[in-house]
Amino acid sequence: MSGKVYVGVDLGGTAIKVGLCDENGKLLHTHEGPTGAENGAEFVLDRIAQYVRLIVDQSEHSWEQVAGIGAGIAGFMDIPEGFVKLSPNLGWRNVAVKKTLEEKLGKTVTIDNDANVAALGEAWSGAGAGIPNVVCYTLGTGVGGGIIINSKIYQGSLGMAGELGHLQIVPDLEAIQCGCGQMGCLETVSSATGIVRMAHDAVARGDKTSLGLIQNITAKDVFDAAKAGDEVALRIVHRAAYYLGRSMASLSVILNPRRYIIGGGVSKAGEILFTPIREIFTRYTPEQAREGVDIVPATLGNDAGVVGAAGLNLPR
Repeated sequence: MSGKVYVGVDLGGTAIKVGLCDENGKLLHTHEGPTGAENGAEFVLDRIAQYVRLIVDQSEHSWEQVAGIGAGIAGFMDIPEGFVKLSPNLGWRNVAVKKTLEEKLGKTVTIDNDANVAALGEAWSGAGAGIPNVVCYTLGTGVGGGIIINSKIYQGSLGMAGELGHLQIVPDLEAIQCGCGQMGCLETVSSATGIVRMAHDAVARGDKTSLGLIQNITAKDVFDAAKAGDEVALRIVHRAAYYLGRSMASLSVILNPRRYIIGGGVSKAGEILFTPIREIFTRYTPEQAREGVDIVPATLGNDAGVVGAAGLNLPR
């Protein structure tokens, strides 16, 4: 088959997912296998190279058609140099990913933060397709983010742009310490971890709630209870939504994106989460900054990472 193709790698602590995309961001093939991080960085990079060659060999495309390989990695990195400074999930410190993979594969390799590439995936062929300016939130164990300006990832001077979970937005009297060491971060209230923490706090206070009957509360339990009318669960969901909406209001007068996209496991709660987010956003955003702006769920699901990683080498 004719045309260029792009390979994306979503590198996690337990699994490596590789995807092959066409020039329009359509995911053609995927392959997934264990990371084997316990065997060291060289082993993992060899495995990535193996998976990349495998997915191309299994496709209808030739190796010559591969226009670039991208990788999304959780951690802190020197993106221009393609160097992972620290990745706790992988146990990596100072790993030259770009240089090593380019030597193994003979193709251009680009790396970026996993949340950034998920945002690029949604912007390329997901919920943000055709919209050049979007902001993406990933609501899971933490709160990740990615900023797309003029269809490109905005990384900032040191690659730290888009760390939306660490917006210090909760007032001092309500704030608790975040895993990053700061107080009152968005992540402490709007992540799955934050939602579960608030549920446990409510049960410990003796609040009247059905959540007290659940031994190991999950964020899904909280949303299910809220949908069933549990007032305590509703209060928790609204608090998580409130600070998400407030954060978007702040970003809109700084970046003025056209669309906010929310992905991750927490986003699956649906309108019980999205409706209050939109209400708060509308209440706190100046009319001129909210005009034409919408807030929508992500559409690529677990494929966002590989699609976005593949898109790192698109011609700009």
